[in-house]
Amino acid sequence: MAPSWLSRRGFLGGAGAALAATALPRPNWAAVPSGTPLHGLSAFGDLAYPADFSHFAYASPDAPKGGTFNFSPPNWAFNQNVLTFNTLNTFVRTGDAPPRMELCFEALMARALDEPDAVYGQVAESVTVSDDGNVFTFDLRPQARWHDGTPLTADDVAFSYLLFKEKGHPSLLLPLAELAEAVAEGPHRVRLAFTGAQAPRTVLDVAQFPIISKAFFTEHPFDSSQMVPPLGSGPYRVGRVNAGQSIDYERVADHWGRDLPVNRGFFHFDRIRIEFYRDRNAGFEAFKKGNVLYRQEFTAQVWATGYDFPAFEAGHVVKRAFPHEMRPAMQAWAVNQRRRRFADPRVREALALAFDFEWTNRNLFFGAYERSHSTFERSPYKAEGLPSEAELALLERVRDTVPEAAFGEAVVQPASDGSGRDRSLLREASALLEAAGWRRPEPPSFATRMFSSLGFGEDALDPQFVVDATGERLTLEMLVRDEVFVRVYSPYVENLRAIGIDATIRMVDAAQFQSRLVAYDFDMVGIAASFAATPTRNALERFFHSRAAEVPGTRNLPGTQDPAIDALLAEAGAAKDRDGLTTALRALDRVLRARRDWIPNWHSANHRAAYWDMFGFRQPKPDYGFPVEALWWHDADKARAIGKG
Repeated sequence: MAPSWLSRRGFLGGAGAALAATALPRPNWAAVPSGTPLHGLSAFGDLAYPADFSHFAYASPDAPKGGTFNFSPPNWAFNQNVLTFNTLNTFVRTGDAPPRMELCFEALMARALDEPDAVYGQVAESVTVSDDGNVFTFDLRPQARWHDGTPLTADDVAFSYLLFKEKGHPSLLLPLAELAEAVAEGPHRVRLAFTGAQAPRTVLDVAQFPIISKAFFTEHPFDSSQMVPPLGSGPYRVGRVNAGQSIDYERVADHWGRDLPVNRGFFHFDRIRIEFYRDRNAGFEAFKKGNVLYRQEFTAQVWATGYDFPAFEAGHVVKRAFPHEMRPAMQAWAVNQRRRRFADPRVREALALAFDFEWTNRNLFFGAYERSHSTFERSPYKAEGLPSEAELALLERVRDTVPEAAFGEAVVQPASDGSGRDRSLLREASALLEAAGWRRPEPPSFATRMFSSLGFGEDALDPQFVVDATGERLTLEMLVRDEVFVRVYSPYVENLRAIGIDATIRMVDAAQFQSRLVAYDFDMVGIAASFAATPTRNALERFFHSRAAEVPGTRNLPGTQDPAIDALLAEAGAAKDRDGLTTALRALDRVLRARRDWIPNWHSANHRAAYWDMFGFRQPKPDYGFPVEALWWHDADKARAIGKG
């Protein structure tokens, strides 16, 4: 059932439209005259590499090729799943695809990992932008080839964008909502035309979309039944597949694009292998045995106490912290407002008050984490203190439609006394539930209990749990897919039950977890995500925009539908400089935190990585990405020294 407050949407629409009206100017792409072919694009025109650059500064052109990299992926995209897979089509909404299928495909442009938002030509040799910023004409490299040797043409590019717009995963479909045309103007030129209503920097996202083969997907269905490896054009192709258990990606030795500036010095391993384990303990045991060679450790207890096995003590395995990227990150619980009982923000605030981070961090996490407060942690977009004058100017336009808390000190999560059951916070949470209409029923009389036990009359309401005016109990199911979360969440659940919420934890298998997430079939679920250093409106909309709440498979897990937020997203998308973007995102952060759609929980300052000491890599790592499988290489001497040669 939709939350009752959604009926306010018509009223809020006026305020949202007023703010959005300021978001019309188009970005000034690299400040060049219309009709000039560009080798790259960035949000504000500041490209670090000239047109004749040979490779990115963080690449390693002289690194040796060879070896196998068997790893546990720390991140993934689209419909991918790290616990199992049942399709090789990663570009559709349904099904579970293996991570790193994107290595098999090239895109028009590729992102630089040492710049906050720049993209440079990959399949596209250049791009020309129209005066109004709505039409982008890409000239393709004539040497581009599919793995079967056939040419990759403008027809393939146009086909890809039109198919993604119609049937793609929401991460592909939503940014293409305002794509008016994708037209091949000859074999090596394609034109993407937008309506003018798109987010101003949409091209930065869509230019990185993978290009798929028109011939292959004309012959094969574009759906989640696809277990035939799709024809690709990237540095790797699908090798051995054991459905649900393992997949090998084999390096394409004669890859057509290996010497492109955006590719040179990457993709050194002959084989990238991913094995799938249904729980973290099994994956860790595989790592200890050397079946898995690299993992990022997300379990604080294992990081603190688990590295006492022989290979580590012999120095064959290395533990190391790498700095996180200079990108905003969010780790939080989403509270599903599509369910009426969570529509009131006072209920969501009560849920937040019941979580004792201080106790959890000390007793379960070995002090490894920091408290999260923001949608944009570890970034300049995190709101702090009182709003600046510029932030306030944006917020004033929607003052009547957002919580008053957005205008004061930025909302932070409460600090507990560390006891595990802070009575003052739990009393505050109980008072919020009562104010929202959730009260504990009166204890049943002796006679009522007797008749109920004998099967007569109605069952008495349990005074342990709060109910609303209709007698409906406030229930909450936390959806998880790994036993480690049961251990971590159990004390939180006990606190929720202490304030009268009938809270439980439901652990499901990986495929069911994914399907329930896509269908928004949950009460509360945890998620970790990061945004680009210069977040585009398209990326933000997948998490926060009203229209994303109605499309299955987006990351708007709470079901946020608020035209004021939509308008702030438009303002961020239209920012003409980084200061304007920072102001808009801080204002957005204030409103999101005041609404309490998400309950921020914890984050780490570093990547906790462990690996068998048989790899080479360039230091320092790039600031805006850490694709180890593309950056590192096999060091034969090191491998022999630890018996892995």
